[in-house]
Amino acid sequence: MMLIATLSLAGCHGGDAGPGFGGRGPVPVLVAKAIRKTVAQRLHAIGRVEAYSTVEIKSQISGQVMAVHFKEGQDVNKGDLLFTIDPRPFEAALNQALADLNRDKAQKIQMANDYSRYQTLLKEGVGSRQQYDEAKSKYEAIAATVAADEANVLTARLNLEYTNITSPIDGRTGNLILHAGNLVKANADTDMVVINQLRPIYVEFALPEQDLATVRGNMVSRALGVDVIAPDDKKTEVQGKLSFVDNTVDPTTGTIQLKGLFGNQDQKLWPGQFVDTYLTLSERPDAVLVPSQAVQTGNDGSYVFVVDPKMKAAIRTVAVGETIEGDTIIESGLHGGETVVTDGQMRLIPGGTVMIKNADHATQRAAS
Repeated sequence: MMLIATLSLAGCHGGDAGPGFGGRGPVPVLVAKAIRKTVAQRLHAIGRVEAYSTVEIKSQISGQVMAVHFKEGQDVNKGDLLFTIDPRPFEAALNQALADLNRDKAQKIQMANDYSRYQTLLKEGVGSRQQYDEAKSKYEAIAATVAADEANVLTARLNLEYTNITSPIDGRTGNLILHAGNLVKANADTDMVVINQLRPIYVEFALPEQDLATVRGNMVSRALGVDVIAPDDKKTEVQGKLSFVDNTVDPTTGTIQLKGLFGNQDQKLWPGQFVDTYLTLSERPDAVLVPSQAVQTGNDGSYVFVVDPKMKAAIRTVAVGETIEGDTIIESGLHGGETVVTDGQMRLIPGGTVMIKNADHATQRAAS
């Protein structure tokens, strides 16, 4: 039906059809090469970058900030010194605790000797039960006091250690809230500084719940890749892996939350950014693709115009698959490397001669 209609249209203009259309010469067209490459079945979503971990630095003691050992926005490593709080009150408290401990240890030795002596006298029948009980009670009391003193020493040592605040993670510091000279309260509501871990980093995104079964099915056989396009580099995809699928679907939005994990060694991704996110479900090697504008629809289905080496156009019926970023997968009817018409099809007839206007572009596409 499609072929007859096309030929009839040519006959309405009268005369010899000639090499192109209606005897007017070669028809100028734009063309492209059908290419073979591996294509991925991907799901797209808008994702948001979030830090791998975030730590709010607060002081565990009260005191004056003596020194700040970093600059705002600086990268720090785990264990790096961040703040120093005046240690002198805590050194004095430790010395006092040690003195109390040493005093009570001496008393414990004396009372242990008294307890042992009255215990012996009681066994020999020359000492009273009351004296023994008093000696025992005093010994047990001083033993408890020594244990409390040891706990006080441990607390004093910890408080002294807390005067040096170190970074618990590798990351980048944010805005500095408390500068040297300020007084800080223990466990204050305000953070001294916030550290975000940027390497690695997460990208969180949501997919419709109807995609969940497909995602979980593909996760069984392999780790799924997640690619994002950073806002400052639209041409480069940053590659990562799917690391998290939430355990429930959000009933208010009908979506499921997922996270991709990225090494982010070059720090292209930054917490808070919104990025185009692509979850790769599967890959199909050696697929034939043509620009979507090359595919036409007729009474008998989809077709393309193929240009042979003699610059003659022929209709080829094709079976088409999904469209990926402006290209259509050809399931059957076309081979990689063949030249198809992408613009000018309306003036073509089967067997007509064409004049290619973009030969360089077609060559470049074939090379890609």
